[in-house]
Amino acid sequence: MYLGGVKQSMNKNNKVKEKKLINNKNKVVSVKNLSFAYPGKNKNVLNDLNFNIKKGEIFGFLGPSGAGKSTTQKIITGILKEFSGQVNVMNQDITSVDSDFYEKIGVSFEFPNLYLRFTAKENLEYFSSLYNVKTVDTLNLLEMVGLKEAADIRVEKFSKGMKMRLNFCRALINKPELLFLDEPTSGLDPGNARVIKDIILEKATQGKTIFLTTHNMLTVDDLCDRVAFIVEGEIVLIDTPQNLKNYYGSKDVEIKYINDNEQKSEVFDLNGLYQNKEFLNLLRENEVESIHSKEADLEEVFIKVTGRKLR
Repeated sequence: MYLGGVKQSMNKNNKVKEKKLINNKNKVVSVKNLSFAYPGKNKNVLNDLNFNIKKGEIFGFLGPSGAGKSTTQKIITGILKEFSGQVNVMNQDITSVDSDFYEKIGVSFEFPNLYLRFTAKENLEYFSSLYNVKTVDTLNLLEMVGLKEAADIRVEKFSKGMKMRLNFCRALINKPELLFLDEPTSGLDPGNARVIKDIILEKATQGKTIFLTTHNMLTVDDLCDRVAFIVEGEIVLIDTPQNLKNYYGSKDVEIKYINDNEQKSEVFDLNGLYQNKEFLNLLRENEVESIHSKEADLEEVFIKVTGRKLR
C-alpha cells in the first residue's frame, strides 16, 4: 500500500496507526514530495520523500552511507535551501524560519564540530552564550554523559567517543523541543552507548521529538517508535521496528536442550505452542539451555526489502 507516496507495511493494524499519525494535529515535522540535488549535479540525492513525525516520537532514518540520511536532516534543519517539495517544522515552513527557530532545536552531527583548544566546559559555555533561552548547567550536562571529570581538559586530548558525548551535550544545552541526532552512538563503547540511548528515551518520555539518522540497526531497534528505510534517496518503507520483525520473521521457536549428554535443538511453530505435546514433553524431560523466537532482526528485514546491506 502507498500512503502519501510512502510504501507502508502490509500489517493491517499498522496501516490504521500510520493514517492516525499523519492526520494528527501534533505533527512536529511534515515532509511532502521532497526532492533535492546538489548544485552542478544532474542526479537527485533525494527523490519524492514523504513522512511525518509527531510530538514525542523517536523517528529513525535507517540506511547505508550515501543513502540521503544526512542530506534530509540538513534540509529539515534549514541548512540546505534549494529543494523542491514542502517541509514544515513546528508549524513553520522551513524556508522562512528565523533565529527563534534555532532556539527550539538541538542538532548533533556525526562528525563533532568543537573547539579543540577549549576545554569541554569552555565549549559548552560558549555554545550556551549563543542562545537567548535559559540553558542547562554545563557541569550537569557533562556529568550526565560521564565527562564531569574531564570538564577542564582541552578537547584536542579527547578520544572520538569523548568528543561524541560532548557534541551530544551541545545538542541538549538549550533544552530543545526537537532533536536531530546523526549517528549518536558512533564510536562509543557499549556502556557509554547505553547512557546516550537512555537519555534519548528519557527526552522522548518528556515529550521531546527526536529525528535520528543511522545505519546502526541495533540503535533503531532500541530507540525508535517508527523507522523509515531509505536507499539511494528514496524511502521504501515506514513502520514500527516490531511490526517489521514480526512480518518478515518466521513464527517459530527454537529450543536448545541437553539429551544423553549431547546438545540438541528443535524448532516448533509458535501458534498453539502451549498445546503442543511434543514441546511440553521436551521441557519436562530434558535440561533446557535456551528458548528463542525466530523473529528477523532489522538488518535482515532491510536486506529482504531493499536488496541492499546497511554498510
